[in-house]
Amino acid sequence: MKIRTLFAASLLLSGLAAPALAHTYLFAVSLSGPNEFPVNASPGTGSGMVTFDMDLATLRVEVSFSGLIGNTTNSHIHCCTSAPGFQNAGVATMTPTFLGFPSGVTSGSYDATFNLGLASSFNAAFVTANGGTPGSAMNALLAGAQAGKAYLNIHSSSFPGGEIRGFLMPVPEPETYALMGLGLAVVGAAAKRRRA
Repeated sequence: MKIRTLFAASLLLSGLAAPALAHTYLFAVSLSGPNEFPVNASPGTGSGMVTFDMDLATLRVEVSFSGLIGNTTNSHIHCCTSAPGFQNAGVATMTPTFLGFPSGVTSGSYDATFNLGLASSFNAAFVTANGGTPGSAMNALLAGAQAGKAYLNIHSSSFPGGEIRGFLMPVPEPETYALMGLGLAVVGAAAKRRRA
């Protein structure tokens, strides 16, 4: 009986604590030419973080890149591919490029936060195709990212379709692992007591 009580308590604890950060979603991105479709041989690489804050309705894009063959022309997030992986999708965020993204360079870094409550933060076609409002577009972009169907792309003069890109990969919150560890420890302790 005690095992069931402890197990239920651990489930309750993890269920109560998880929503505290449930409205902030982090995605890591690793950009390269082989991630493009079709694949290219660019030696360029990049990495970054994309953060959705659903309470503030913001999208933060942080990215660093280097080694491009061509000079940058634009960058944005594409969504949503028909399945996760090497496919192409239309542009979801502002066009022709993120506001202030470094242009005409082969390396650089970028850090900007966008108000997803504004239609100007999105490609108009993406808004129209996803409910017609910035809120519905924001939800569609987040859902696409969570499903592995959104990617950040950096286009260049040598590769107009995209020189390097990377799919947004969810980053679990550290608290999720801590709660899971606590729950497993409680269940393990209960099982150990039962055996003794």
